[in-house]
Amino acid sequence: MYAVIKTGGKQYKVCPGEVLRVEKLDVEAGSEIEIPEVLMVADNSQTRIGRPLLEAATVRAQILEHGRGKKIVVMKKKRRKGYKVKRGHRQPFTTLEIKEIVV
Repeated sequence: MYAVIKTGGKQYKVCPGEVLRVEKLDVEAGSEIEIPEVLMVADNSQTRIGRPLLEAATVRAQILEHGRGKKIVVMKKKRRKGYKVKRGHRQPFTTLEIKEIVV
């Protein structure tokens, strides 16, 4: 069984027991959450597709940790003008473990 969920403006295909990183959620680490934005659920026998969401379906997940990704370097330069800017960015994330898909 798997589901397609939407969180943080992105869509993820998830299965029970899977661990994935999503955009940062403002929930404490160690707590359980329900994700109500389920777009599709597929079993071995049947597939349910929402328009755009499935009303009765939710995905239960546990928050394992919060963190920040690898640093990326952003460089800006204009030739022959003496203009140079170097900045870095680290994207925050939340690690989830999918517990179950409730239909």
